[in-house]
Amino acid sequence: MSYQALYRVWRPQTFLDVVGQEHVTKTLQNALLQQKISHAYLFSGPRGTGKTSAAKILAKAVNCERAPVHEPCNECPACKGITDGSIPDVIEIDAASNNGVEEIRDIRDKVKYAPSVVKYKVYIVDEVHMLSIGAFNALLKTLEEPPKHVIFILATTEPHKIPLTIISRCQRFDFRRITAQAIVNRMKLIADQTGVDYEEGSLQVIARAAEGGMRDALSLLDQAISFSRDRVTIEDALTVTGSVSQGFLNKLARAIYKKDVASALEALEELFFLGKDPVRFIEDLIHYYRDMLLYKAAPSLEESLERVMIDEDFLALANEMSSNVIYELIDTLNKAQQDMRWTNHPKIFLEVAIVKLCQLEKLATHQTSHDLQKLINRIEQLEDEIRQLKANGIPASQATQNTVQNKPQRSARRGFKAPVGKINEILKQATKPDLNTIKSCWGDMLDSLVSRQMRSQAALLNKAEPVAASSNAFIIKFKYEIHCQMAMENAKFLEAISGSLQELTGKRLEIVGVPEDQWLKIREEFLQGHHTDGKEDGVESKEEDLIVAEAIKLFGEELIEIKD
Repeated sequence: MSYQALYRVWRPQTFLDVVGQEHVTKTLQNALLQQKISHAYLFSGPRGTGKTSAAKILAKAVNCERAPVHEPCNECPACKGITDGSIPDVIEIDAASNNGVEEIRDIRDKVKYAPSVVKYKVYIVDEVHMLSIGAFNALLKTLEEPPKHVIFILATTEPHKIPLTIISRCQRFDFRRITAQAIVNRMKLIADQTGVDYEEGSLQVIARAAEGGMRDALSLLDQAISFSRDRVTIEDALTVTGSVSQGFLNKLARAIYKKDVASALEALEELFFLGKDPVRFIEDLIHYYRDMLLYKAAPSLEESLERVMIDEDFLALANEMSSNVIYELIDTLNKAQQDMRWTNHPKIFLEVAIVKLCQLEKLATHQTSHDLQKLINRIEQLEDEIRQLKANGIPASQATQNTVQNKPQRSARRGFKAPVGKINEILKQATKPDLNTIKSCWGDMLDSLVSRQMRSQAALLNKAEPVAASSNAFIIKFKYEIHCQMAMENAKFLEAISGSLQELTGKRLEIVGVPEDQWLKIREEFLQGHHTDGKEDGVESKEEDLIVAEAIKLFGEELIEIKD
């Protein structure tokens, strides 16, 4: 074939031609001039960024007849022979198809022979990560201590698959993705020297579609030249790359911003009619909003924009849209993109995502109005309660003052003081039948609290029990003082207990709480003051408590059942 692809014709022949990898080429040039050549190199990076080209340039530079030089002359027989592949001492190996142990053993056996034509024998192993574990092991010792006349250059796109024992024996150079502007400059040079007529924007489209790979960019440029007639236009570049025009993205973004679902869906139908891929399009749309967000944050950093060319429509839309809206748009599109990867109908997910984007602000507005209505209803309810308080003769200001005064007392929690006088009055009238009535209903009362969605409040009674009762009141003993304080300060909780017991017993009883340590002291003083034998009706005696405690200690709480 007389015709060669552009990326083959314009393959770099000097370090200066390797675009976008100055951090690599500068280091190699200094090493060549100082004659500090390593025995093994590892070139890693994305496809089409110049790894193999740099390896061949390095092979020419070390074997150039004018060495030491920072660039190969490409004129001497050695440089020309390495360029056209006629010198057998520079060996290129594709590890993807030669990944077995036998091929590496063959290299290991031939390494010891001196080069026949040039000074150094250079092995360039491409896609080295494809070697098997056995092949890596066979290469290991040779790679660490090869003969002085041998240089290994390993190239890979996936360095994480290479054993660390191999990486540690090489000088590693990481090739970066080439910037869009650097790719455009290189394509301009090639197009100008080959006499290709082009539109400035077409090269931008191709460079962005190449995603940092020069080989991909030149292949797309080759396609675009073949597709176009006399001049490579932006439309030609968009067709070849499968991308969407800037004008189309502006049109769709404007429809989304105006919440015009019909226009947005019509634009999508036009997209599908042109044969565009939904998965590729949603990626373009995400990058469009990403560039808009970056432009709003830092307008001076135009180089950071990946897909967008700044025109009047884009500028107008960027100034109108807020950053928060763009965040929501990107988030919704990103979720849709993830769903599209696992479906056979990406078109449907894209259409649903566009409709959702058109309704984002409406949903937010509806939610805000709903919350506002709830707030208004709550205010009206509070106003009604204030009017009722005034009607009952309680000034609203007094109720508010009492509430404000009570809050610090509740939050302070400096200890709970049981009402001794009230407890003594209950003990004077306490009877055993009244206490048994309360105890018999206690379990049902707890279940009633749980059914009323007061589970957390009912938990306060887990370590509490009724210890004395009269016809109109009863005493609850709490194991912990803090539980007693929390229960007695909760008016709603006390009302729920009283109401539940009223349903079960038919009597409205007053509730008095007392911590266990205070209860023992109050009961002891009451029994002594009334000269009783410790078994007053309606009061659990201290002696009975001691007997029960001793029984639990001997047999365990699980085996003890207390019956009156």
